[in-house]
Amino acid sequence: MQQNELAALLASLHVKGNPLVLYNAWDAGSAKAIRDAGSPVIATSSWAVAAAQGYGDGESMPFTFVEDVVARITSAVDVPVTVDVEGGYSDDPQFCAANVARLMDHGVVGINFEDRIVHGTGLHGVDAQSARIAAIRAMAEARGVPLFINARTDLFLGTGIKPPAGIPEAKERAAAYARAGASGFFVPGLVDLSAIRDLCNTIDLPLNVMTMPGLPHARELSDAGVARISHGPAAFVLAMEAIRNAANAVHKERLIA
Repeated sequence: MQQNELAALLASLHVKGNPLVLYNAWDAGSAKAIRDAGSPVIATSSWAVAAAQGYGDGESMPFTFVEDVVARITSAVDVPVTVDVEGGYSDDPQFCAANVARLMDHGVVGINFEDRIVHGTGLHGVDAQSARIAAIRAMAEARGVPLFINARTDLFLGTGIKPPAGIPEAKERAAAYARAGASGFFVPGLVDLSAIRDLCNTIDLPLNVMTMPGLPHARELSDAGVARISHGPAAFVLAMEAIRNAANAVHKERLIA
């Protein structure tokens, strides 16, 4: 499939009430395993990609390394690939767009793009983040690719904000990001079912939530109108735990022997 066809396929899989469930990858091997399990899309987790290379999250991994990992993933699978690009590795809209373009050069057809100020505190203002989204959209349109821009807000992630607080601003950001060219709205940290349902019923963009303690069951999320459920770094954490436990067992056997 051509890149524009893969992008259109990715968008078509975001259906309110029938969520796309993503088990996130961190390298070509994990992507192939997830694809072999039947996933129609491969999505990365920035936390997992960075940790697998010995880096912390928060754009500490050099962007050239990100490109290398992404290139291996896109060459290993035959389905749409969407990449967690964090904050675009720049505050400047044009630099963000240029960085995303570098990933698109490797066949990427979707991104997660967050409004957290990665190398600072708080969130980018609505207008500033909208300008960054608009620049990415303009770049993608110039290439003829309907890039799926999953606009992430960190209003509820690690902030201590709990609904109903934060919901009016979430709706404001969703509307502004949609006008700027976003394709989806991602609210990691939001686990309150009534608030999730409220957003699904009032915003135009398909809603994405992330699995974490307290998140309702997938059936409840589906009934609420959620269109995408991401597992974030969960797969990487489980894989590393399995390796650690196996290595522990081997080490104990050696000591006994």
